[in-house]
This record gives sequence, C-alpha cells and structure tokens, in this order.
Amino acid sequence: MFKPYLQHQLLTHILHYPLQLSTVIVLAVALTGCAIGPDYRPPAMPESAVGHFVTQIEGVDEMTPLPSEWWKLYNDPVLNGLIRDAFAANTDLRVSLANLERAQEIFNEANSGLFPSTTTSGGVSNGRDQTSWSGTGQAPRQWSYSGGLEVSYELDLFGRVRRDIEAAHYNTDAVAAAHDAVRVIVAAETTRAYVDICTLGEAIAVARFSIELANQSLRIVRDQQRAGSASRLDVKRAGVSQAQAEAALPPLQGRREAALFELAALTGRTPAQVPGIVRTCVKAPEITHPLPVGDGTALLRRRPDVRQAERQLAVATARIGVSVADLYPHINLGTSGAYLRNDSLKGDRTLSFAVGPLISWTFPNISVARSRVAQAKAESAATLATFDGVVLTALKEIEQALAGYGATLKERGALIEARDSAEQAYELADQRYRSGSISYLDVIVAQTVFIDAKAQVATVDQRVGSARVSVFKALGGGWKNADTWTGNLTGSPDG
Repeated sequence: MFKPYLQHQLLTHILHYPLQLSTVIVLAVALTGCAIGPDYRPPAMPESAVGHFVTQIEGVDEMTPLPSEWWKLYNDPVLNGLIRDAFAANTDLRVSLANLERAQEIFNEANSGLFPSTTTSGGVSNGRDQTSWSGTGQAPRQWSYSGGLEVSYELDLFGRVRRDIEAAHYNTDAVAAAHDAVRVIVAAETTRAYVDICTLGEAIAVARFSIELANQSLRIVRDQQRAGSASRLDVKRAGVSQAQAEAALPPLQGRREAALFELAALTGRTPAQVPGIVRTCVKAPEITHPLPVGDGTALLRRRPDVRQAERQLAVATARIGVSVADLYPHINLGTSGAYLRNDSLKGDRTLSFAVGPLISWTFPNISVARSRVAQAKAESAATLATFDGVVLTALKEIEQALAGYGATLKERGALIEARDSAEQAYELADQRYRSGSISYLDVIVAQTVFIDAKAQVATVDQRVGSARVSVFKALGGGWKNADTWTGNLTGSPDG
C-alpha cells in the first residue's frame, strides 16, 4: 500500500505544485526501485513430473544425469569432429546466434532508458541583418555563431522503464534458450545422420553378401542342370532369388546417399564436401554401458524449450507492468542551455540557461491504456498455458522415446535370434541338398529366410541407433550450463 500512496502523492504535487522541485525530488527518490504491475514468480511444475520416468527399460541409468556432450558416450572421434563442425557452421545455429545478438542489443537499448538523453545543436551563418542596421545602404555582412544543449530525463516513477528493461532481459534469456534448443536439434540430427550412414553401410554389406550367396547358388544349380541332376525349374527359382537379392541393394544405396547429403547440410557443407572418412563407415558406433537419463527433475531443468517457455512467461508478466504504467503520466525532467555570438556587433552575444523543474508530462488515453493492460494480461494467461503445454510435451516425448527405444531393443534381440536360427537352417538345407535328400526348392526357401533375417537385423540396427538418438534429443542434451534456470519444480509458485 505504501508504494501506490507515494506515487499518488508525487502525482498530486506535480499537478498542483509544479514549482516545488524539492518535493518532487524527495518523492522520486523515495520511489526508486518501485514499479507497478505484478512481480514475476516462476510457475510450479507437476509434482508427478519430478520422480522417475514411467517407462522402465533395461539398459537405462536413471541415477546418472545426462552429460551435456552426450555424443562422446559413443567414443567415436569421427562423430566428435562432425558435431564440432556442425556447431561451428550449421546455418540454423548461425541464424539463432544472430537472433540472440539482436535480443542482447534490444536489451541494451531498453537499459539506456535509465540514463538521460541529450540533444545538441550548433550553427554558423553569414549574411546581412537589415533589421538591426541603422545606417544607409546595405548592412555589412556578418558572422553569427549559435549553440545549444538540452538534457532530458524520464522520471520513471511508475516503473515503465524498469518493467521494459525486465521484459527485454527475460526476452534475451528466452532467445538464448531458443539458441540452445537449436544446438540440441543439430547435435541429435548430426548424430542420427552419422549413425544412419554407418548402419546403412552395414546393410549394404549384408545386401552384397546376399547377392553373392544368391549368385553362388545360381551357379551351382546351373552346373547341376548341365550335369542332369537339376531341372530348369530349379534354375528359374534360383534366378528369382538372385534377382530379388540384386533389387534390395539400390534402395539402400539411395538412402545412404540421402543421409550423406543430410549430414553435409547439417555441418555447413555442400553435398560434394562430405568427409571421405564418413563414406567408409560400415559399422555404427555403440554405447557399451547403460544410457544415463537422470529423472524428471533433471529433464525439465535441462530442456531448453521448457526454459524458453518459462522466460517467455516472465516477458509477458513484465509487459503487464509496462501496460499498467501507461495508465499514469510520462514525466520528464530537463535542462537546456543556449549560446549566441555575433562577431560584427560588439557585445552581441547572449547566453541562456534553464534548469528544472521544466517538467513535461503526457496523459494517456485511459480507455486505450486499460485495453492494453487487458491485452497484456490475456497474453500472460496464454503464455502460461503454453508453458504448461511445453512441460507436458517434454514429459510425453521422453516417455515415447524411452518406450520406442525399449521396443526396438527387444525387437533386435528377437531378430538376432531368428537370424542365427535361419543361418543354421540354411546350412543344413544346403548340406542335405548336396547329399540329394531334399529338393532345391527347400534350399531356396531356407536361403530366402536367411537373407531376409540378415536384412531385418541390419534394418533394426538402424532403428535402434535412431531410437537411441531420439532419447538423447528428448532429454534435451547438447548445450552446457543446464542448471541456470532455478524455476520452482515442486509445490506451488513462490508467493
């Protein structure tokens, strides 16, 4: 109650006693640091979001937090170099960094409102002054010099400038969080592209093995046909199997080329500049120990999009104060000085100087100002709802990523077992066919099952690698200083 009372008293003195400068100064000092409008309080987080994750799978460590540079868990120097290149040259990161620099300059501009503004003027003229000439004929030419200085300072009695600075400061934090969010995406997608390239290289090797196996079978059947121990039907069946094996290779090569071009763009390169060492990768990097994922509290502190949404809520709250301050007059204190000199007229020089109160104020249109306050409050409510949605999305995405990762791990285990069994079945079928106890159709069936099983394992390897990256991406890793936000993660908001 004390702050509005002082503000009212100051406004009364300004309106009714404009010459009492000492009263204005005393009350202005008393109001230093006061600002109308709501003070920001960090929002509360759902209590159910601060414990362990709902999805529980093997190979995950919830006791260890995710390191900022999580890609180093792969222990792959090539990947480390690619991430470093991406952080240095990625175009999206360059855009977000430029946006951050702009936000910082906007804050600097807002902060300058705490300091006086000055206006200077000066001039030199040469001419005839007939109005002051008492002689006959034309007045002599004369030089005149003039100069002036005005200083104006907004008396931030109601906190408009300070709330504007708060909003600019919070906005800078929000843009910085957006920059960190881009880093998360770039790190994850660069890793994903590299893992895809390596796993597709492995799949291509499997496809080539399958082609060689099919070619070998076709040669054997043709030799047996010439010897009279195999039919033309057997040759056709072997030819079908060989053609199918050949057909499986081009799509894999196309997907790998697409991943290479994706990696080039992520690292700021043209398609022709993909590092040669990446093209030779045929074995995806693995993480041999459990994935460190931490818990829900660590997740919400680390995710840049959560921090960005929280800072945007702080911006909206500060802007309510700016709008409320517009309900009151804008008051300026000023001083000015002027100097005039004429060389031709002796003693024709003047100096004028004025100092406060020299108060000027502008009364707002109350209906417009109140409408803007209502708009700011509505924007704050919408921003709070957005923040709640971002929190829920963050929790949803990590649970989905963990569930998907766990499912692909189980699928991979089953497919590896199926591949091993199919390989044994094919070897037995080949042996029995050579001994003449089964037809070649049985061999073709066993071979097809074995080739399909190997291809499925190669495919699931790529999906496991991608699912693992999705977990890291959902956890929000890829930037440093993840504990800079001190928002309230439990209970109700402060105050």
